[in-house]
Amino acid sequence: MNHRTTLRTSTLAGLMGLLTISAVDFSSFCHPTDAGAATTDAVRRTAATRNTPTSTPASVPVSAPVELTWQLLEDVDFKDVYIEEIDSYYWKPEFGNRVTAMEGKEVHLTGYLIPVDVDEDFYVLSRYPFANCFFCGGAGPESVVDLRWPSKDHRTYQTDERLTFKGTLRLNADDIYQMNYILDGAVEYTP
Repeated sequence: MNHRTTLRTSTLAGLMGLLTISAVDFSSFCHPTDAGAATTDAVRRTAATRNTPTSTPASVPVSAPVELTWQLLEDVDFKDVYIEEIDSYYWKPEFGNRVTAMEGKEVHLTGYLIPVDVDEDFYVLSRYPFANCFFCGGAGPESVVDLRWPSKDHRTYQTDERLTFKGTLRLNADDIYQMNYILDGAVEYTP
């Protein structure tokens, strides 16, 4: 085989590989489904049979935070409970098993920033922009997450900036003066 034939064969093999990769639905890797998990397992088995290393690339941390989705945060029911201290009713959350399993884990979540009180350094991450958020629109309390910074050394954020943050998820069912979902140690994150 001459050099030109080898180059043509390599180019053709590369194009076939790109075509194969472009046919794969990678959305299941970001939002896991049973079909996505099966595809991931099949890819790993194929790589193992070809003695291809399946180790994590050096640029990806071994303990990357788990993606938290707004759909998962909907795994909660609310019950009207009368609170004598404030002479009012409160929506007490009853967290489902899926969201309870995420408590205490390092997660990342993408949403819209809403500065509730900049002087007090109180920001929330919202599923929806300001005009539709829990505080102004018709969304429920499961659509906002209280961002708790590790320090005051962060920039001032603007309303409706769409960003991703990572931190440790904490669930709050008892303190009526805090959000139901809290992200402790929140820092900007690029997945």
